Amino acid sequence: MKKSSGMRLGILADIHGNRWALEAVLRDAEGRGINRWVNLGDCFYGPLDPAGTAQCLRHIEATTISGNQDRILVSPPEGSTGLATHRFVMDALSGQDLDWLGSLPSSAVVGDVYLCHGTPRSDEEPLLEDIREGAVVLRGSGEIVKTLEAVSAPVVACGHTHVPRLVGLPSGCLVINPGSVGLPAYTDDSPCPHAMEAGSPHARYAVIEKSSGGWEVEQRAVPYDWDAAARQAQSQERSDWAGWLRTGRAAC
Repeated sequence: MKKSSGMRLGILADIHGNRWALEAVLRDAEGRGINRWVNLGDCFYGPLDPAGTAQCLRHIEATTISGNQDRILVSPPEGSTGLATHRFVMDALSGQDLDWLGSLPSSAVVGDVYLCHGTPRSDEEPLLEDIREGAVVLRGSGEIVKTLEAVSAPVVACGHTHVPRLVGLPSGCLVINPGSVGLPAYTDDSPCPHAMEAGSPHARYAVIEKSSGGWEVEQRAVPYDWDAAARQAQSQERSDWAGWLRTGRAAC
């Protein structure tokens, strides 16, 4: 019989203010024996329910790190404050919520697990994906190992790209992207126009536990009322988000 380490870790990432999806994930997690949560950032940014998401997160006391779209709320880059979605989120969040975002570290270690949003050096750089001329492919093991050369933890949890992945490295390190709780697809222009797609609208998260046989990883895909979330996005004139939420697909 495999012996457990005693810590069963739930991993959240890229909630993006989707309170409907987060509530469904937390309901799904009940009874699964999770005794600690971590959150890999990008908590509130989006045309959905930032305040409701903040309230949900207070109840689980997750170890949370900052993502790039948390950072732009605390230290807005030039031009971002004129965006309607940025104004919507800033108006919805309390001063306490923004202070909390400002206090978040860019990385953390929980037990044997190193947490980063993108990579250890950047919250905007994908760890597992290589994006070239609009194509998104899995990075080579050597590139990933080099990016993680300063990390000694046997498990790395990353987010940012919203696509669930589990990658084993020759070093023995295991890299987990739980996927996005709240936004299963999106398009971006950096470093070149491309689309990230989970392929379905489900809310994603992961559960990991170390046993005598090694690390056990469960990647969960949870149904929820994504039409409600899409209607809210549409009410904020974000038809792009509404489509991503309903389908889990995106078009460049």
